[in-house]
Amino acid sequence: MQKFLNIKGDADTNFEGNQLVAIEGIKTVRAATATATATVIAYNDSTTTTITTAAQTAFNIQVEVQAAIKAALETSWTNPVYDVTLTLTPTNVVNA
Repeated sequence: MQKFLNIKGDADTNFEGNQLVAIEGIKTVRAATATATATVIAYNDSTTTTITTAAQTAFNIQVEVQAAIKAALETSWTNPVYDVTLTLTPTNVVNA
């Protein structure tokens, strides 16, 4: 069964406040630098999901997303959606 992270935050012009992000097919989760504003989830099919926040501290958003993926996968298959509230509120979540 497909699992999803439900990225939660405050509604914004570019972010409605909740965004489902697929876990299946994730290849990597990365931020370009320790203080990057974008955390990129790359998938096996070459698509990406970019979570934009204020500047990270020591890759904290990347680490939180990775921990949330692990926690979601450890839940029962009857719980396909795992709520995630990041330390820094997302300003945008884009799948491309």
